[in-house]
Amino acid sequence: MNLIVDVGNTFVKFAVFSQNRLNFKQSFELSHFKERYQHLKKRFPKLKSAIVSSVGKLPDDHLRLLQKDIDVLLLNHQIELPFINSYSTPKTLGVDRIALVSASVNQFPNHDVLIIDAGTCITYDFISNKNEYLGGAISPGIRLRYKSLNDFTANLPLLEKSIPENITGNSTESSIHSGVVMGVTKELDGVIDNYLLKYPDLKIILTGGDTEFLGNQLKNSIFANANFLLEGLNFILEFNSSNK
Repeated sequence: MNLIVDVGNTFVKFAVFSQNRLNFKQSFELSHFKERYQHLKKRFPKLKSAIVSSVGKLPDDHLRLLQKDIDVLLLNHQIELPFINSYSTPKTLGVDRIALVSASVNQFPNHDVLIIDAGTCITYDFISNKNEYLGGAISPGIRLRYKSLNDFTANLPLLEKSIPENITGNSTESSIHSGVVMGVTKELDGVIDNYLLKYPDLKIILTGGDTEFLGNQLKNSIFANANFLLEGLNFILEFNSSNK
């Protein structure tokens, strides 16, 4: 059994895989790490290996707690990866993007794949059918767009995301919803269209926190998978375990 530990800036995700199948996942604040891990150990006593992906900072004592019980792999650009990394600054490539690309290699081998992670930021990652990661793009996510309108103006309110009823907003709130949500969906479709011109057999993956919100609003055909990052982390762990 494998334990996946995905550490964000505020929240942590635990996921348990057995024979490449997701058995369990939960999300919680970092302050509850030790308590949640103790409960997890009791529920899954056969945990053997773990991978830690940390966008935020996992405290050393938390890491030692894991290492005391199981073999731990720390995800960074220096470990062996299941693809050719042609990113010009590999040290700055986020571990979340590494995991997403790894998942695509596992699930769509020998295909051109575009992975779109719609979270705090929207990231685009492209890997060719020759198993070469070429890079992508980063833009503000939905929540960031709403927040920036509130932060950098005097009078615009901070709203929760909502699908606009009409492209023409007839109030300040409906205009914000139209501008933010329509802007994001048109950006996504525009990026996908540009890739399809060059790679007509492209596989397109949509993942991240806004997957469900955005999935039905895009005109292009996509594979929606909210667990794609976790699956990629598990594949990296399995890949490194088999190459020991």
